[in-house]
Amino acid sequence: MKQFTKVLAAIALIVGMSSAMQAQSKVAHINSQSLVEAMPSYKTAMSELEKLQKSYDADISGMGNELQKTLERYNREAETQTDEENQRRMSEVQDTRSNIVKYQQTAMQKLEVKQQELIKPILEEARLAIQKAARAKGYEFVLDSTPGAGGVLMADGYDLMADAKAALGI
Repeated sequence: MKQFTKVLAAIALIVGMSSAMQAQSKVAHINSQSLVEAMPSYKTAMSELEKLQKSYDADISGMGNELQKTLERYNREAETQTDEENQRRMSEVQDTRSNIVKYQQTAMQKLEVKQQELIKPILEEARLAIQKAARAKGYEFVLDSTPGAGGVLMADGYDLMADAKAALGI
């Protein structure tokens, strides 16, 4: 009878341990920022944003140069103009400065909107690739190990980077 109890206890222990082992989740990690930055669509989007930024910068620089030339001309001609005319010109310069600042702010807003518009589908594509790779490998959770993301203190699990890149074809 003692033998039977020991065998029963051993079976219960084995069944309990196997249940506990099955209850553990498989966890992997990935630096999602690095994955996104490796995607060709991200590089294309960043190139497009850079071109747009340069265009806005050139416009603002051109407006600033024109303002500078106008201001220099007005300063040279100030002694030959009436006080009312000089006052009108200074008001014009202030208005132009204000318009340049408004244009700069509008350009920044448009650039941010364009960035969101371009990046959102890329992030979704990366998320789906990570999900596909994780499911193929049987991982239940994938933690983001991007520095500063705050989601991982230690990332010793399986790194899905190579699998996610393969899913993206990169």
